[in-house]
Amino acid sequence: MNFPSWLSILVVDVEGNGANPPDLVEVAALPVRDGRPDTSTAGAWLTRPKNPVTPFAARVHGLTNKRLEHEPGWEEIADTVHTLLGGSWICAHNAHVDYKVLSAHLPRWQPAGVLDTLRLAKATYPGLPKYGLDALIEHVRLDLTAAPAQRHRATFDAYATALLLIEMAGHYDTWDRLVAAAVPPGLPGAPQAEEEPTLW
Repeated sequence: MNFPSWLSILVVDVEGNGANPPDLVEVAALPVRDGRPDTSTAGAWLTRPKNPVTPFAARVHGLTNKRLEHEPGWEEIADTVHTLLGGSWICAHNAHVDYKVLSAHLPRWQPAGVLDTLRLAKATYPGLPKYGLDALIEHVRLDLTAAPAQRHRATFDAYATALLLIEMAGHYDTWDRLVAAAVPPGLPGAPQAEEEPTLW
């Protein structure tokens, strides 16, 4: 695929406080430009949740209540996050989760479309025993030496997902075919089913 012909894509990842529905504690948005992650224009934010981080969530991503107590509340950074996301396409692993959480926190935000690397991986690499991010990192042998932070932090996971997207995009010769494989039904950007012609 001709990477320069891609629309503006932001690979996103969010981390939450462990509640259901979650309060955000970290958001990362990493542009993909010319076939590579553009860390120079990426956005990353820590935010203090309204409700405490659960012990389980803190063990996963390492962001404790003490670590976040002096970070801005969501209302202080929401406009900045919204501005960076704009109307771009977004991409995430298991994207309906990130899309749902971001939409709940940014009610006026609407992306052009949502690519899901989990869905794309199932189409690109059929028959794998697992399709979690760790399993795909190992399968594709991604070089993550330049990734920021560590696994389960939003910046690391967005970087890994961006590399995974770039690797898998090479299996598709057009944007439309990539979209057909990667956008879950019902999410923005999903191809519309062609209606059967009628006599009227």
